[in-house]
Amino acid sequence: MARRVFYSFHYEPDNWRAAQVRNSGLVEGNQSVSDNDWEKVKRGGDAAIQTWIDGQLLGRSCTVVLIGSATAGRKWINYEIRKSWEDGRGLLGIHIHNLRNREGLQSNKGANPFGYVLAGRTPLSSLVKTYDPPPSRTSTTVYEYIATNLADWVEEAIAIRRVH
Repeated sequence: MARRVFYSFHYEPDNWRAAQVRNSGLVEGNQSVSDNDWEKVKRGGDAAIQTWIDGQLLGRSCTVVLIGSATAGRKWINYEIRKSWEDGRGLLGIHIHNLRNREGLQSNKGANPFGYVLAGRTPLSSLVKTYDPPPSRTSTTVYEYIATNLADWVEEAIAIRRVH
């Protein structure tokens, strides 16, 4: 049975890249939200966004943060990481900058978002693993690396969280 995961990512620059990972079918991920639906949620303000995120996290055993060039330090990414950790979910990060976007472009590697969130006094970056697929000029190679390892990474993240 596939694990149910929540995918966290910076929507505007990385939704195309994130869709490539989420649509792999290797683990059951949260449903994508259309631009119109997301705009409606955002118009409801912070309370509506938090309620939507909390609802998306229900029943998930792991949160996979898809790390783009501007993911780290974002308010709602930090919330998703903090909430996932506090609720006992596994956490892991995957750098997706080498996946191509809709225009066929790769981006710069982003900072580790787990360094922005603490478990007590410990940055989660010292507890949570991140993975950086080998650089490639083609998205296919990067995607295959992620697809080959994703299920194992999720299981490892859940096991790590059980002991921390």
